[in-house]
Amino acid sequence: MAKILITGANGQLGSEMEVVSKKYINIKYLFTDIDTLDLTNSEQTSDFIKTNRPDWIVNCAAYNLVDRAESEPDKAMLINGTAVKNISDALTGFECKLIHISSDYVYDGKANAPYNEYSLPNPQSAYGRSKLAGEKNALLYPGSMVIRTSWLYSSFGNNFVKTILKNASEKESISVVTDQTGTPTYAADLAEAIMLIISGVNRNQIVLNAGIYNYSNEGECSWYDFASEIVKISGLTCKVNPILTKDFRQDAKRPVYSVMNKSKIKENYGLSIPDWRISLEKCMKLLK
Repeated sequence: MAKILITGANGQLGSEMEVVSKKYINIKYLFTDIDTLDLTNSEQTSDFIKTNRPDWIVNCAAYNLVDRAESEPDKAMLINGTAVKNISDALTGFECKLIHISSDYVYDGKANAPYNEYSLPNPQSAYGRSKLAGEKNALLYPGSMVIRTSWLYSSFGNNFVKTILKNASEKESISVVTDQTGTPTYAADLAEAIMLIISGVNRNQIVLNAGIYNYSNEGECSWYDFASEIVKISGLTCKVNPILTKDFRQDAKRPVYSVMNKSKIKENYGLSIPDWRISLEKCMKLLK
């Protein structure tokens, strides 16, 4: 029976992994978070992994306070970078496959066509630099798959969808930036994709090809478009006003454009990825 260790189990993606795991039986799951496994502690990480000997690790643990990372870059680097090195080091010497979750913030946002996995990373923020460090540390271990994702949301945790719903229910109008373009990712879809990959490899139907992959829902939009769709689906009457990034103060620089090409992950693993609007409706039904 395969054994999967999921770190960061209390976060959005970790929570969705626990939901989707119920569909995949004959697998033993170990769900951990900071209270049961501190990945920044190299000795604890090594002891835990060597004691439990998982066949897979899905590393959902992350520091994701993008703006705060500008004032505490060392903490971001510790959790997003050094902790991943601790995992890679602990895996030396035995068979295990690692799936590590990264971010579109490793891109500089200056492109005018979707980024692929061969686009040179050039992060513009402390958060982005910490995520790039994590990628490099994950790939030190040869059995690693890095998945870059973007604009993650879920019915769990705090995220853009919940923030917009709260603000739109309390205010007559809200303002959202219209000059940043990317793609929302429903964490439940990403969790399902991860389990399809793991299940396929376990049954020898597909081969895990190590390296970097992009995953987000299909399509693209601005944050303004995303917010407008959230309000529309909710039936709220709040007006959504478009504003420019320069008029909305944020400490960290965001990629102006971070749409990602997903051809590699779809072709390698036979995945079908839903459009972002379809997945948003699914999530919002759960939130109602």
